[in-house]
Amino acid sequence: MATPHFRETLALEPLEVNLFRGRSPAEDRTRIFGGQVIAQALLAAYETVEARVCHSLHCYFIRPGDPSIPIIFEVDRARDGSSFTTRRVIAVQHGKQIFNLAASFQVEEEGFEHQAPMPDAPGPEGFPDITEVEAAIVAELPEDQRRAVRQRPLEFRVVDRRDSGIPGEKLEPFQRIWFRAREDLGPDIRWHQAAMAFASDMGLLGASTRPHGLTWHIPGFQGASLDHAMWFHRPTDFQEWHLYVMESPSASGARGFNLGSIYRHDGVLVASCAQEGLIRLRETT
Repeated sequence: MATPHFRETLALEPLEVNLFRGRSPAEDRTRIFGGQVIAQALLAAYETVEARVCHSLHCYFIRPGDPSIPIIFEVDRARDGSSFTTRRVIAVQHGKQIFNLAASFQVEEEGFEHQAPMPDAPGPEGFPDITEVEAAIVAELPEDQRRAVRQRPLEFRVVDRRDSGIPGEKLEPFQRIWFRAREDLGPDIRWHQAAMAFASDMGLLGASTRPHGLTWHIPGFQGASLDHAMWFHRPTDFQEWHLYVMESPSASGARGFNLGSIYRHDGVLVASCAQEGLIRLRETT
């Protein structure tokens, strides 16, 4: 299968003032990947904003998205202030909300600066792409549980891999991934932020499953993003390698809470994330 083009995947069609249509890539999915709808909603909001850059977004996943039909994005121009602009975006399918997002945009401004240092991590060289890792895991599954490995528009290299040879292996609630875009995103900062937003939903929930020996391949496991927040601290070129450091401070009530920090290869902290997700294991017969 050919690698999907990121900008084609997220492209929006203007329908009316504040109204846009997005589509999902032709993949074998039962629901839309959360990172896709975050990125598309952010791009829809950007279509109504001039000369300002997103510094934060907060969103809820309300219903599973249907990848077989388009998504309608409706933008509410909540406020245009002297320094900050606020937008709300609702994503609709089958006449119902599947997702909503609130985002804030700011004019460029100088200010105080500090950051936490990047944790130690080996570089991305020498680690396989996640598609290779998934292909090896799928090959070990019983034939009735195997599925096609998806090609992604972004490149992921996992530093803290699970050992697939140990069923139910329990690990620290911490993991690191190197990621970047596979294609030229151009100079527009909105596409680099959209790519990071897309990528930020990949693997974050997994930090809270590691202490419990849960994986997506365990029969009866249910996992889904419930909400997602992201803060963009500094501009960055997402065509370069970035380290995604993820940890889970807590899990309770069938929900896992996760935090993520995204560092540029040279150690600069460019974004932070927080997410709560469903982690549930049902009995199977």
